[in-house]
Amino acid sequence: ANDEFDLAEFNEGDYAEAVATKNLAEQITMVLYPNDSSVNGKELRLRQQYFLSSASLQDLLARYVSQFGEDFSQFSEHNVLQLNDTHPSIAVPELMRLLLDKYSLSWDAAWAITSQSMAYTNHTLLPEALERWSVPMMKNMLPRIVEIIFEINARYLEHVAHHWPGDIQKLASMSIVEEGPEQHIRMAYLAIVASFSVNGVAGLHTQLLKQGLFNDFYQLWPDKFNNKTNGVTPRRWLAYCNPKLSALICRRLGDEWINDLSRLTALNAFSSDKQFVKEWAQIKFENKQALSTFVKQQCDVEFDPLMMFDVQVKRIHEYKRQLLNILHVIHLYRRILSGDTQNMVPRCVLIGGKAAPGYAMAKQIIKLANNVAHMVNSDPLVTPFLRMAFLPNYNVSAMEKICPGTDLSEQISTAGKEASGTGNMKFMMNGALTIGTLDGANIEMLEEVGDDNFFLFGLDANQVAQARINYQPQHIVEHSTALNGVMSMLKSGHFNLVEPGIFNDIIASIIDPNDQWMTAADFDSYCLAQEQVAKTYLDQDSWQKISIRNTAASGRFSSDNTIAGYRDEIWMKK
Repeated sequence: ANDEFDLAEFNEGDYAEAVATKNLAEQITMVLYPNDSSVNGKELRLRQQYFLSSASLQDLLARYVSQFGEDFSQFSEHNVLQLNDTHPSIAVPELMRLLLDKYSLSWDAAWAITSQSMAYTNHTLLPEALERWSVPMMKNMLPRIVEIIFEINARYLEHVAHHWPGDIQKLASMSIVEEGPEQHIRMAYLAIVASFSVNGVAGLHTQLLKQGLFNDFYQLWPDKFNNKTNGVTPRRWLAYCNPKLSALICRRLGDEWINDLSRLTALNAFSSDKQFVKEWAQIKFENKQALSTFVKQQCDVEFDPLMMFDVQVKRIHEYKRQLLNILHVIHLYRRILSGDTQNMVPRCVLIGGKAAPGYAMAKQIIKLANNVAHMVNSDPLVTPFLRMAFLPNYNVSAMEKICPGTDLSEQISTAGKEASGTGNMKFMMNGALTIGTLDGANIEMLEEVGDDNFFLFGLDANQVAQARINYQPQHIVEHSTALNGVMSMLKSGHFNLVEPGIFNDIIASIIDPNDQWMTAADFDSYCLAQEQVAKTYLDQDSWQKISIRNTAASGRFSSDNTIAGYRDEIWMKK
């Protein structure tokens, strides 16, 4: 704020107004991504996005001008702005505004610079996650920006009309401005139109963008589209967060792998070395001890390091299917109560993640996880075989403790819904085995590690699309002994004895023919894969060898490779 405190107003008794300017300014940075289920929340989100994008652009232009003057002919040779999803896409009209209004460029010159400087990374296949801003709200807050967006759209639609002459429906469906009772700006469309590169973040994700969500744009500009599979940094996600394993690897391979993760493939040669396997297993056990201490501190639940640690930590969303995981826990719980424990591998299930403030179903899933955990952990007949915790306040610092101590990584999203995932890579790098669907970067992980070292289950993206045509989850429940038993226990109120009906929406969603997450469809396949997990875990020598192979195969998922791809194939290739 220019004036944080107005002493005169304070002395006159207007205490609130004395600090009003400061409070207004602090709204920008106090909470990033506020709840946008209200008009005020939406306005604050847009204000934040505009403020941060404009500040970045003004800083960038000022530095360029200080070096090259106001000749912007070389601007795009020196600068690329990578739009990380739609949140900064307001930068497109803002750069135009600055070039037009501040530096007095012509429209054509400004657009040439903008469209040669912008590149867009899409991070979601969910249409509802693509930002749309109300035109009346934008006009009220950013009238000049709206003028520029409408002009961009008018000129772009001429190009569309030339490509599909006379196709009014195509013009409407591809327009940046969505018509309706209230006009909206489709920010993803704005980003695509203004960018010279559009990329997805995993092979399947990019393929589905081209075939589905952005197919019209792919037909119009096929050369814009490319893939850059996500990666994670080995410096943080192995060398730093797992020092004992890192030291073991360095003793055998040297330390060059830290900056060239492909060198980890050499670990395969040690998967038959009994001493190495023994040391590997001991380090995992010690990491599990540390994770047990952390879970006790955060959740007041005792995790036994001798049990298998089965972990799913990620943002809470229906497509990520924490619900499928919880249903499996209930399935195991029922088996234990019925005495079916022969050859059962004792496991500790950890779930963690945050829900968006206005996402009611996600919060119900968190509630269900906690209620199921309470019933599991409070029964002394169950805890020798099964324990469960929901980790509050999951964050990056927590993940640094979690991934080194994880045995089984849950990557169980509905096929065709996860763009990439990066937690899957962090777990793999630290030797966790993965149970997962053919979704996101799981596909490329499976390619690297091989079928025998990955627990695959469920429908693939094409099968999901086919199953939706005549999806009858109630029929699936009736013909699945396991799922029918789980649903009966849920409906009985066993997990909400003093809160009747609170899980009715969850129960209804599972048997809803319009359930796009296909939870019931994949349940039996998931349970079979979990039985294979348990069978493999019983043979600890085999499990540890597979763990080594997973770390050895993780080199492809270094962020060094990803950034090199952006550098060589986007930023330097214009």
